[in-house]
Amino acid sequence: MTYPDDFLRTILRRTKTIAIVGISANEVRPSYYVARYLRLKGYRVIPVNPGLAGQELFGETVYADLNSIPDTVDMVDIFRKPDAVPAIVDAALARWPELQTIWMQIGVEHAEAAKIAEARGVDVIQNRCPKVEYQRLFGELRMGGFNTGIMSAKL
Repeated sequence: MTYPDDFLRTILRRTKTIAIVGISANEVRPSYYVARYLRLKGYRVIPVNPGLAGQELFGETVYADLNSIPDTVDMVDIFRKPDAVPAIVDAALARWPELQTIWMQIGVEHAEAAKIAEARGVDVIQNRCPKVEYQRLFGELRMGGFNTGIMSAKL
Protein backbone atom coordinates (compact mmCIF):
# COMPACT_ATOMS: atom_id res chain seq x y z
CA MET A 1 0.00 0.00 0.00
CA THR A 2 1.20 3.46 -0.77
CA TYR A 3 0.32 6.64 1.02
CA PRO A 4 1.22 10.19 -0.02
CA ASP A 5 3.91 11.69 2.18
CA ASP A 6 1.72 14.73 2.89
CA PHE A 7 -1.03 12.42 4.20
CA LEU A 8 1.40 10.67 6.56
CA ARG A 9 2.94 13.99 7.68
CA THR A 10 -0.53 15.36 8.46
CA ILE A 11 -1.34 12.34 10.61
CA LEU A 12 1.95 12.49 12.49
CA ARG A 13 1.65 16.25 13.08
CA ARG A 14 -1.94 16.26 14.30
CA THR A 15 -1.61 13.22 16.56
CA LYS A 16 -0.95 13.88 20.25
CA THR A 17 -2.05 10.69 22.03
CA ILE A 18 -1.47 7.14 20.79
CA ALA A 19 -2.85 3.91 22.26
CA ILE A 20 -0.43 1.12 21.39
CA VAL A 21 -2.23 -2.23 21.37
CA GLY A 22 0.04 -5.21 21.88
CA ILE A 23 2.88 -3.35 23.55
CA SER A 24 5.63 -5.37 25.21
CA ALA A 25 7.69 -4.58 28.29
CA ASN A 26 10.63 -6.36 26.61
CA GLU A 27 13.07 -3.66 25.46
CA VAL A 28 14.14 -5.59 22.36
CA ARG A 29 10.60 -6.00 20.99
CA PRO A 30 9.56 -3.57 18.24
CA SER A 31 6.43 -2.50 20.11
CA TYR A 32 8.57 -1.37 23.06
CA TYR A 33 11.13 0.63 21.12
CA VAL A 34 8.54 2.15 18.79
CA ALA A 35 6.55 3.31 21.83
CA ARG A 36 9.70 4.64 23.49
CA TYR A 37 10.69 6.54 20.35
CA LEU A 38 7.23 8.06 19.89
CA ARG A 39 7.20 9.17 23.52
CA LEU A 40 10.63 10.78 23.09
CA LYS A 41 9.18 12.68 20.11
CA GLY A 42 6.51 14.21 22.34
CA TYR A 43 3.57 11.88 21.83
CA ARG A 44 1.63 10.61 24.80
CA VAL A 45 1.77 6.83 24.54
CA ILE A 46 -0.89 4.78 26.30
CA PRO A 47 0.13 1.12 26.52
CA VAL A 48 -2.45 -1.65 26.02
CA ASN A 49 -1.68 -5.27 26.90
CA PRO A 50 -3.90 -7.47 29.11
CA GLY A 51 -0.88 -9.39 30.42
CA LEU A 52 0.70 -6.17 31.71
CA ALA A 53 -2.47 -4.39 32.89
CA GLY A 54 -1.94 -2.26 35.97
CA GLN A 55 1.82 -2.01 35.48
CA GLU A 56 3.51 1.15 34.26
CA LEU A 57 5.42 1.78 31.03
CA PHE A 58 6.78 5.15 29.93
CA GLY A 59 5.09 6.87 32.87
CA GLU A 60 1.64 5.58 31.87
CA THR A 61 -0.57 2.86 33.30
CA VAL A 62 -0.87 -0.19 31.06
CA TYR A 63 -4.51 -0.98 30.25
CA ALA A 64 -6.00 -4.40 29.52
CA ASP A 65 -8.00 -3.13 26.55
CA LEU A 66 -9.09 0.03 24.77
CA ASN A 67 -12.34 0.26 26.75
CA SER A 68 -10.35 0.62 29.98
CA ILE A 69 -8.53 3.77 28.86
CA PRO A 70 -10.17 6.75 30.59
CA ASP A 71 -8.78 9.36 28.19
CA THR A 72 -9.30 10.22 24.54
CA VAL A 73 -6.75 9.05 22.00
CA ASP A 74 -6.08 10.34 18.50
CA MET A 75 -4.50 7.17 17.11
CA VAL A 76 -4.66 3.46 17.80
CA ASP A 77 -1.42 1.73 16.74
CA ILE A 78 -1.88 -2.04 16.36
CA PHE A 79 0.92 -4.53 17.09
CA ARG A 80 -1.24 -7.66 16.76
CA LYS A 81 -1.85 -10.35 14.18
CA PRO A 82 -4.26 -9.43 11.37
CA ASP A 83 -7.02 -11.69 12.71
CA ALA A 84 -7.14 -9.56 15.89
CA VAL A 85 -7.62 -6.31 13.95
CA PRO A 86 -11.43 -6.32 13.46
CA ALA A 87 -12.16 -6.54 17.20
CA ILE A 88 -9.60 -3.83 17.95
CA VAL A 89 -11.01 -1.51 15.29
CA ASP A 90 -14.59 -2.14 16.48
CA ALA A 91 -13.60 -1.38 20.08
CA ALA A 92 -11.72 1.77 19.07
CA LEU A 93 -14.61 3.10 16.97
CA ALA A 94 -17.11 2.38 19.74
CA ARG A 95 -14.89 3.94 22.43
CA TRP A 96 -13.87 7.12 20.59
CA PRO A 97 -16.27 8.56 18.00
CA GLU A 98 -13.68 11.31 17.41
CA LEU A 99 -10.81 8.86 16.72
CA GLN A 100 -8.61 10.17 13.91
CA THR A 101 -6.36 7.28 12.92
CA ILE A 102 -6.05 3.51 12.96
CA TRP A 103 -2.43 2.55 12.26
CA MET A 104 -1.50 -1.08 11.59
CA GLN A 105 2.14 -1.95 12.01
CA ILE A 106 4.44 -3.58 9.46
CA GLY A 107 2.98 -6.95 8.54
CA VAL A 108 -0.50 -6.05 9.76
CA GLU A 109 -3.29 -5.52 7.24
CA HIS A 110 -7.03 -6.08 7.29
CA ALA A 111 -9.02 -4.71 4.33
CA GLU A 112 -12.51 -5.15 5.82
CA ALA A 113 -11.63 -3.51 9.14
CA ALA A 114 -9.95 -0.67 7.24
CA LYS A 115 -13.09 -0.10 5.16
CA ILE A 116 -15.26 0.05 8.29
CA ALA A 117 -12.98 2.62 9.91
CA GLU A 118 -12.68 4.69 6.73
CA ALA A 119 -16.48 4.70 6.36
CA ARG A 120 -16.57 6.36 9.79
CA GLY A 121 -14.15 9.06 8.64
CA VAL A 122 -11.08 7.55 10.32
CA ASP A 123 -7.77 7.59 8.45
CA VAL A 124 -6.23 4.13 8.15
CA ILE A 125 -2.61 3.21 7.56
CA GLN A 126 -1.68 -0.44 7.02
CA ASN A 127 1.64 -2.27 6.96
CA ARG A 128 3.68 0.77 8.05
CA CYS A 129 5.44 1.90 11.22
CA PRO A 130 4.93 5.42 12.60
CA LYS A 131 8.50 5.45 13.95
CA VAL A 132 9.97 4.65 10.54
CA GLU A 133 7.66 7.10 8.78
CA TYR A 134 8.46 9.84 11.30
CA GLN A 135 12.17 9.32 10.79
CA ARG A 136 11.82 9.23 7.01
CA LEU A 137 9.52 12.25 6.72
CA PHE A 138 11.24 14.48 9.27
CA GLY A 139 14.83 13.87 8.20
CA GLU A 140 16.02 11.48 10.87
CA LEU A 141 17.03 8.49 8.76
CA ARG A 142 20.74 7.95 8.45
CA MET A 143 22.96 4.93 7.67
CA GLY A 144 20.85 1.90 6.85
CA GLY A 145 17.68 3.55 8.15
CA PHE A 146 18.95 4.24 11.64
CA ASN A 147 19.91 7.54 13.19
CA THR A 148 23.22 6.35 14.55
CA GLY A 149 24.71 9.75 15.23
CA ILE A 150 27.84 8.56 13.40
CA MET A 151 28.90 10.03 10.09
CA SER A 152 29.65 7.36 7.52
CA ALA A 153 33.13 7.31 6.06
CA LYS A 154 33.54 7.51 2.31
CA LEU A 155 34.89 4.25 0.91
